[in-house]
This record gives sequence, C-alpha cells and structure tokens, in this order.
Amino acid sequence: MSQALLTVFNAAKKQNRAVFISFITAGYPTKDETVDNLLALQNGGSDIIELGIPFSDPTADGPIIQQASYISLQNKVNLEDCFEFVRAAREKGLVIPVIFMGYANPFEQYGLDKLMQKCVDIGVQGFINIDLPPEESYEFRLKCDKYKLSLIPLIAPTTSEKRIERLAKTATSYIYVMSALGVTGYREKVNSELPHLVARVRKHTSVPIAVGFGVSTAEHFKIVEKEADGVIIGSKIIKVLNNASTKEQRLADLEKYCREVCHREGEEIIPIDYKKETPAEVPNVKQIDFSHHMVNSKFGDFGGQYAAESLIDCLDELEKVYLTAKEDPLFWEEFRSYYDYMGRESKLHLADRLTKEMGGAKIWLKREDLNHTGSHKINNAIGQILLAKRLGKKRIIAETGAGQHGVATATACAKFGLECVVYMGEVDVKRQALNVFRMKMLGAKVVAVTSGSKTLKDAVNEAMRDWVTNVTTTHYLVGSVFGPHPFPSIVRDFQSVIGEESKKQMMEQAGKLPDYIIACVGGGSNAMGLFYPYINEKNVKMLGVEAGGSGIETGLHSATISAGTPGILHGAKSYLIQDKDGQIQDTYSISAGLDYPGVGPEHAFLKDSGRAEYIAATDEQALIGFRRLTQYEGIIPALESSHAAYACTELAKTLPKDKDILLCVSGRGDKDVISIAANLPKFGPKIGWDLRFDGAETLGIQIPN
Repeated sequence: MSQALLTVFNAAKKQNRAVFISFITAGYPTKDETVDNLLALQNGGSDIIELGIPFSDPTADGPIIQQASYISLQNKVNLEDCFEFVRAAREKGLVIPVIFMGYANPFEQYGLDKLMQKCVDIGVQGFINIDLPPEESYEFRLKCDKYKLSLIPLIAPTTSEKRIERLAKTATSYIYVMSALGVTGYREKVNSELPHLVARVRKHTSVPIAVGFGVSTAEHFKIVEKEADGVIIGSKIIKVLNNASTKEQRLADLEKYCREVCHREGEEIIPIDYKKETPAEVPNVKQIDFSHHMVNSKFGDFGGQYAAESLIDCLDELEKVYLTAKEDPLFWEEFRSYYDYMGRESKLHLADRLTKEMGGAKIWLKREDLNHTGSHKINNAIGQILLAKRLGKKRIIAETGAGQHGVATATACAKFGLECVVYMGEVDVKRQALNVFRMKMLGAKVVAVTSGSKTLKDAVNEAMRDWVTNVTTTHYLVGSVFGPHPFPSIVRDFQSVIGEESKKQMMEQAGKLPDYIIACVGGGSNAMGLFYPYINEKNVKMLGVEAGGSGIETGLHSATISAGTPGILHGAKSYLIQDKDGQIQDTYSISAGLDYPGVGPEHAFLKDSGRAEYIAATDEQALIGFRRLTQYEGIIPALESSHAAYACTELAKTLPKDKDILLCVSGRGDKDVISIAANLPKFGPKIGWDLRFDGAETLGIQIPN
C-alpha cells in the first residue's frame, strides 16, 4: 500500500511537478455528496486525497474544519460510512490513493486489526493520526507494517533537529511538514521560513516531503512547489464547498478550484491498482526508540502523551523543567513562601454537629474552601506559575468550568504580572457569571467558547488550539489532573499538599489516620491531591464521588468512571463518556466544575487496580449534601464538594462511632448560590427545602408560585 503512494510521487517527479494532496471531510456537506466530491477532487487534478474522519473534539483543527466535522457528525457519519465512501468511489472510477486523516480515539475504538484489514480491502493506503505521536504509536505502527499501510509522520516548525531525525526514520511513503504553527486554516502568506524548515527535514531523509497549513491559492502552490515534493490543501477546499448553495454548483466549483490551484493542464491522472501493488519495504519499528520520557508517562494502561506534534518538544521541555524544580529545595522553598498568600495550611476540623446528626462515624473537614480565591485551585495555579517563570513564558492560558480554576489562574497572573487568557464554555459563562466578573476584575481576558456543548470539554479544546498556535510564548496552565504527560503528575504533585497536610493534622487531632477519605471527582485534582499521599496507607479507604446528574440510567450525567469506557481525549488515555464510535458525548451536571466527559488517568488506574472506589451522586443528592453542610455546620460548600458531602454523610450513618471520615471541602459555594436558587423550584419539593423570599427577582432567581 505504501508503494502506491511512492508510485504517485515518482511519477509526478518525472513530470517535473509537485504532488497535489487535497483534504476533504468525510460526510461533508452531506453523506450523499461525499463520493462525488472524491471524484471531483480526482478530476480536478488531485494526486492523493486525505479523507478527514470526523471527531467530536478536534483540538488541532481550525474553525472551518471544526465546523465541517461537526456537520458530518450531525449527519451521523462514522468509520463504516467512511469505508463505504471509498468503496463506492472506487467502483465509480477513483484510482488515486486515499489516506485516512483523523484523531486516535475513533481508530482505537474501531479495533486496529479490523481497521487495517478494511483499509486493505477497499483501497485506503494509510493514515495521518493527528494526536498519535511516535511515543504512543508503537502498536499502531506495528499494525500498519503488518498490513503494509503507511503511517505518515508529522513535523512542525517547533520540532527539534534530533526529533526530526527520528521521525524521518518512521516514514514509509511521505512526510507531512506543517509550514506554520497553529491549527488548520488558510492564510494570506506562506511562511517565509519554509525553505529552512524543509531543508532541515531533507538532511535526514530521501522520502518525499509534502507541505500543508496555510496553502490556498495558485501562487501559494507555486511557492511551496519550489521547496517540497507535495502540496497539501484542506481548509480552502472546505471553504469552496461552503460558498455554493447547490450540489451541482459545489461539484463544479470544487473541480474548477483544484484545476486552478494546482495549474495542471492535460496531464494524465496517475492511477494506482491497490490490489496489485507490490508492498513497499517498511522500517522495523522496534529499532526506532522514542522512549525518551524522564519518568513514566503512564499509570498502568492510562495516561501517556497523545498530543499534536507541535506540542511534543514543548511538553518535553516542561517535563525537564518540572523534574529539575521538583528536586530543587529552593523551588519548594519559593512555593511555600506563598503559603500565607494562598491561605495554607488549610484548616482541618471535626464537624461535630454534622457528625451528631448523622449518628455514626466522625466527619472531619479539610477546608480547601478557606484558601485564597475560595478553592484548592490556587495550589496548582501558584505552582505552575513558578514553572512558567522558569520556562520564560509570560503569557498564560487556562480552561475553566465552574470558574474556580480561572479565578485562581487570573489571581496568580495578577500577582506575578503575567498576561492571562481563560477559556470557558458559553453555558458555564452564564451559570457562573460571578466568577467571570471576578476574572475580568483581576485583569484576565475571558473567552466564551461557543463550539460543541459549550462547557468544560470545549473550553479545553479551545485552550489547546490556542496553545498549539502560541506554544513558543505561552504556558497552558492545565487546571486538573488530565491532559498529556507531564500535566497529570504536575497538577497532582502541587495538589498533594492537601493530603500531606491532612495526614499530619489527623495524627495531631485524632491520633490516627482516617478510615475513609472522600472527595468529589470531575477531572479529579482535589481528589488526587487528597488521595496520593494515602495510596500506600492500605487501611485508609479512598472514595471518589462523581456527578450523577439526573441519574446514570438517564444518560444525563458526568459519571465518567462509573459509566464510561477507556479512550483517548485531550492528550491522555482514561475513562471517557463516549459512544461506540469513539465520539465524545455531551455530559450533564448541576455543577459546572464536574461537567467533564473524562477523568484524570491516575484515577482510572486507581479504579482499575481496586485501590480507590468511585460512585456517583445525583443533582438531587448533591443539593441534600449542600443543605446538610450549610445548615448543620454553617459552611456553604461548592456544588462540586456537595456531591462528596452527600456520599460522606450517607456513609457516616452506616459506620460505628469509632470510625473517622475525612471529607475534602474543595471550594466554597458563593459562586453557586444563584444556580442553586434557580434549581430549587425543581428539587426543593423533593428534598423538602423551600427558600422562597421577597425580592428574589432582583437577583435573577426564578421562584415558584
């Protein structure tokens, strides 16, 4: 199969021209048009087609291809459809190679052997796997070698010389060189550094080089053609389809554009017979070593570094700086010097009235809600800002759901004089308006994300797109224990202060460690911060509480570990809420901070290893937990913490009085008061809580008659 691609490049070289590689999203603008679009690309002069496999969360794609993927998924397109598109096009005369271009999770969920065999059967020549760098592609490359398919490596302007040399060794047909940083999309000019970039790659390989990102005009094509063996165009092709109102016009415009941009006149299409091609020899992947991480990037089968090529060297730099800082006493001395500012150490106290009302085990509260900014998030924000200083990065970006991480990041940036941009889903912007205002007061720019479900996962997507574009100047201050290595370890280590302090405090105040420790879990940073120091304390049971929403059986929830399956999202393998095709599903929770379809990979490992247990609390149960902590202890907790408070109090009822439960109150509930009041008309009658009062309308609260 790789030989078919090389055949095209060799023939084009004899014609003294570059290979034209066109990209189109499968199933866009409709399922019915895809086959004809593939044929139009061929008729217009395309030598190779990259068929985009739609994915719900395309973190490296610009808005044009994002929108095309979204529409394709609305059209219910999956991998089986993509195979059918190619099969039908082959029957109608498609004779040029086809590459599947997409993200790792749909491929992985389909099953690799089944995927590869289907490709062989219908004539797909290989893959571009956007978030599957060589570090994570060992098994995928083995399968490609077995079935004689091509896995095309990506090289970015940020890719180091050493890495280019290693990446070049993995190429079996051609190398995809990104002409510029950023997400996909056409640009006004071709990067002036392109000759230098291509020359860096050519030093290490004789395999053909194709250049993409930003090519959209015939003039661009000619500029790139002088440097590269192939020219890749994608976003502009989608744009051409967007500009026509009928199928007939789209097909005519598509073919016309392709002919004009590649300036081919009368040259014969180079056919390949994929069923008769002699397979190309491929390198032995066992001889290509990419295991360069200084510490293990995995937690059992979970974690890893499933990131776009543009980020890999940046992540390596972050790992080196962090591990150096971790072993440097001066770094931790500097970190601890901000404890007074942060409000550390946070208090631990016995919730005596709550304990009495539950009638069982003693309940202890670790009061992260008393920290500066009102949650545990400040621990990680200050820590990563100190790392950013060592990295020399002066622009900070972050994602946020409930707003607490955004507020903490904005606070730390104000303290250290750094530029701050916070991405937040449009839905969360509305339900957490108070925190949005706090971030803006602190000088941060808050960007409302309108794509997807407009919640936390989409904020992460947009933050990652920003980071890919501005990686040389920007540090992405990830807010939870998710993301590509080394973020899960970094965030965990900064949050471990919660567990370390609580162990010391429990010994001082209770004379023993707790029998149970409990925390809420969305991404899972406060829970991991509490759990990690206790992992080797085998007598301490660990309980994580997820957002059960309207109930797991309804499908309206965010209980990722309780109801999810393993998959790849936002740089790591973990449990996800996804469908059978590997598309990430919308989640729901009354709590914006728990409304995330994934979970930190170390939590996935703790679950599978049996070291920690994870359960779900519904919206209604969270409000019961909220009410108990509020009315029995005079502590108004965040809705996130309220899920754990419910599980904690229910567990306490079942245990004898000589047992101790430690509950992490991860944040205070000021931010949630309006949201709770708005939900009480629905839940109040069920839990016997009526808070109607005069003047509520001035707060924007809907009170039942």
